[in-house]
Amino acid sequence: MADPSLFWLAGAVLLVTAGVATSLLPHRRAHAEQRRTAWSAARAAIDSAAVSRDAAPGPVPEAERLLTRAESLAGRRGGVDAARAAAEHARQADRLWREHR
Repeated sequence: MADPSLFWLAGAVLLVTAGVATSLLPHRRAHAEQRRTAWSAARAAIDSAAVSRDAAPGPVPEAERLLTRAESLAGRRGGVDAARAAAEHARQADRLWREHR
């Protein structure tokens, strides 16, 4: 017959594993959702800046540089911070093109 302490040890390991999984899964899902939302906002800002660029009467070098930087960040697909930086660059470029209308 097996030693009862092995059953207790196996039960404890199972309980700890279940607790860790229960706490990590929601955190990972929330982080993934936050990342998707941030990249969605960044893509929308980049698209808006591209429309403003197309509507601008002439080139604005600083805005072009900012939009290129935003598109570069978007191409690398980083985390939430990269998405927020890309969105901010795109918003600044959009603002510059709107000011030069």
